[in-house]
Amino acid sequence: MQTQSDKLVVLVTKGIESELSSVAFTIANGGITAGLKVSIFLTSTGIDLVRKGGQRMTHVPPLDPLSMLIENFQQRGGTIWACPPCVTSRGYTQEDLLDGVVIVGASAMHAEIKEGAATLSF
Repeated sequence: MQTQSDKLVVLVTKGIESELSSVAFTIANGGITAGLKVSIFLTSTGIDLVRKGGQRMTHVPPLDPLSMLIENFQQRGGTIWACPPCVTSRGYTQEDLLDGVVIVGASAMHAEIKEGAATLSF
């Protein structure tokens, strides 16, 4: 049984090719506005969203450009986690990713869920 929490974990598996990546960050920013502690866990092509320069390739009007959504999310205290095997399989290292992105396994996400975090998947 899940308890109420002020936490939200957003799992993003879609990358720069999908409008769902912009939707995910829009909803994550809304969660921060609502007073939630929001974390995003990126897997699969979602990793490309935080590759330096990658996020500048997506803009889904009328939403803000993805680069602005990600910057806003980080500036407001949102946490971005990147799946280690997904980073490695693309040949990326920490230096290839935006500042503040943490390469960490799913255990970080699971810890938040165990503490009652709500979850959304994109």
